[in-house]
Amino acid sequence: MKVFFNNSIINEEHAIVSIFDHGFLYGDGVFETLLAYNGVVFMLEEHIARLKNSAQLISLTVPYNDSQIASIVYDTLTSNQLIDAYIRITITRGVGPIGLDIDLCKSPTFLVMSRPSHPYPEGLYERGMSVIVTEVRRNIIEAVDPAIKSLNFLNNIIAKTDAKRNNADEALMCNIRGYLTEGTVSNLFFSKDGILYTPSIDCGILQGITRRVVIELARENGIKVIEGQYFKDSLYQAQEVFLTNTSMEVMPVCAVDSVKYDVGQRAKFLRDAYIEFRNKYVYLR
Repeated sequence: MKVFFNNSIINEEHAIVSIFDHGFLYGDGVFETLLAYNGVVFMLEEHIARLKNSAQLISLTVPYNDSQIASIVYDTLTSNQLIDAYIRITITRGVGPIGLDIDLCKSPTFLVMSRPSHPYPEGLYERGMSVIVTEVRRNIIEAVDPAIKSLNFLNNIIAKTDAKRNNADEALMCNIRGYLTEGTVSNLFFSKDGILYTPSIDCGILQGITRRVVIELARENGIKVIEGQYFKDSLYQAQEVFLTNTSMEVMPVCAVDSVKYDVGQRAKFLRDAYIEFRNKYVYLR
């Protein structure tokens, strides 16, 4: 596999990060994950914008402008002869002496990697994912702004470990006040009496790109969507539940803790609508 590492595309074995890189030492950096379909990187502009916003929020310099980042992403795909691919862009604070002063690092590390994409199996969409509501709390807004897609993913890793320990596919986290926020790698939606509910941004969630598209598609098709604050009991009383993110797109949920759900029509409809939106983006550009 070839990767873009700092200023050039090189073989992966030569892309070596220093032990003094502050991304390695402190998780000081940001990232984005993207998918390419038929050679087109889906929602690339939106991902670059979120990447730059994350970097700005931690005072991290992005060494390339938008068009340069887009060219780097496509060059990385071409170098690996990929048209359907998983892509990750990573920016770290860079190499510097041990210490927390960001001025210790003079130049950021910039990495783009790609590999063949591996879609979730169709059977999982037919039966749905199993989910738990973990006791692990989402980082509070006042500590780490949820708009930062940070390399420091320990909060999510601990929650994911809890899910695995309980034989679940995903874990949902609540904030310190007990309101539902999001999964370890996903945003949450649930439906009751024809209304679609999702935790609001001020609950402390990452502003998911897929989440935003799904909300827009739902409203365009006459589905009422309410963004608000919800305890887990509201989720237990829902008629259907689903998750969203870049790679799973719209994923039904079959169980939350001990509560079972059928794969509902809302999830099926919005998955189809999302796929149609994605295909138009890819094939009609």
